[in-house]
Amino acid sequence: MTSNPLNPSNGDDTPKDPLTEMLQNLMGGKGMENFDPAELAKAAGLPNDPNLLAQMFSQVQAMMSAPSEGPVNWQLAHDNARRVAASGSDPSVTSQQSREVDEALRLAELWLDPVTDLPATGLIGRAWSRAEWVEATLGTWKRLTEPVANSIANALSSAMTEQMPEEMKSMMGGASSMLQNMGGAIFGMQLGQAIGALSADVVSSTDIGVPLADLEMALLPANVAAFGEGLSLPENDIRLFLAVREAAHARLFVQVPWLRGHLLGAIEAYARGIHIDTSRIEELARDLDPSNPEGIQEALSQGVFMPQRTPAQDQALEKLETALALVEGWVDELTAAATEKLLPSAGALRETVRRRRATGGPAEHAFASLVGLELRPRRLRDAATLWATLKEERGIEGRDAIWHHPDLLPTAEDLDDPKGFSGRRKLAEASDSEVDDALQKLLSGGFDSAPEAEEGTEPGVEDGTAETAKDDGGHPDEGKDGQEGPDGQPKV
Repeated sequence: MTSNPLNPSNGDDTPKDPLTEMLQNLMGGKGMENFDPAELAKAAGLPNDPNLLAQMFSQVQAMMSAPSEGPVNWQLAHDNARRVAASGSDPSVTSQQSREVDEALRLAELWLDPVTDLPATGLIGRAWSRAEWVEATLGTWKRLTEPVANSIANALSSAMTEQMPEEMKSMMGGASSMLQNMGGAIFGMQLGQAIGALSADVVSSTDIGVPLADLEMALLPANVAAFGEGLSLPENDIRLFLAVREAAHARLFVQVPWLRGHLLGAIEAYARGIHIDTSRIEELARDLDPSNPEGIQEALSQGVFMPQRTPAQDQALEKLETALALVEGWVDELTAAATEKLLPSAGALRETVRRRRATGGPAEHAFASLVGLELRPRRLRDAATLWATLKEERGIEGRDAIWHHPDLLPTAEDLDDPKGFSGRRKLAEASDSEVDDALQKLLSGGFDSAPEAEEGTEPGVEDGTAETAKDDGGHPDEGKDGQEGPDGQPKV
């Protein structure tokens, strides 16, 4: 019997869904004579490692057929991040490295004590491999990226369906869930790729300015060594300087409990406002040549899924960038104060870190393209200047008191004019004080009693003398006890 090309037979005269068969062939190895996995890997920006690709496609095959808990395949993101982290040199942390990191972080805490009013954390210093960093931070990455990840996965699924011929849409059958899983799998693979690549760049748990691991203080010895390559500085100095930065971050996030939620909440709010423009995905599907993996990779690297930001998004992003800058500026200022007299190389290391944080590395740019968010403190230097100015004006205690409540934090306007911050704050505090005084007077009944007390008073007469004079006929020498009237009788 001849098979209908739109309704192929599987050998037992039972019609089979053509889309289902196509996807099963793709992921199951059937009819793959003209399919090169290396080209697909290149298009997705994945490493061209045959063993790695075989493992990934095997897992994708299982995941595609399994029900998904949501639009994004987080298990695939986790596994891919671990593979990418381990694809380079990621040796296990030695006992000597653990001891060196612990000693550096303990010493860093002692150096910070004289330069900040915030107390030490008491946290145990950790030494992590890149894989351990992935495990410790992936939960936070999921929280930060889930809103935009869901949008991208749903947009991919919708675009695939819209681009499908009408005759195939009517025969999708059981392939719809598989198509949805495909969108989640694609984003999961790319997100895992970005996180795994980032694990090779970060030197600590808070290196990007956000507390990815709650209540942790850690350095990555392999990445600290890579950071120091080409600097011609003592390895111990580099480790100590980075340890002070990590300890300062940890002290801030532990002793200011609202700050972690404030930062992560700001990122989540921004991400929830991102809506994927499916028309751009449809343009990609129409215009790109599947045989040209370089074109596909270029489109993805440019953030083809990211729409133009709205004014509300721009405002949210400004608030987020200001908060990130304030955190990094405070840490930068404290680290400089704690190390300037103890590490001869502190000045050079401070400038190196500043430039690194301001520009970001390749992995950070790849992550920004994927989720539409750059976690870089663009105004780090302005924020450091502000904190230094506040220390001169208010002292260490007054400067650190700014962290007591989010409403006290400086704004983008304050970063523009650091020296005018205190003047603007005094005006605001004076205005608030007047409101508080008026409210307290209202609650105590002061506004009701004042008019009654003033009734009957005459201008220029005090202490009730006007009332006395009015009662006794207006004689100023009368009305006093023990005095006599004109008739010689005691006056009542």
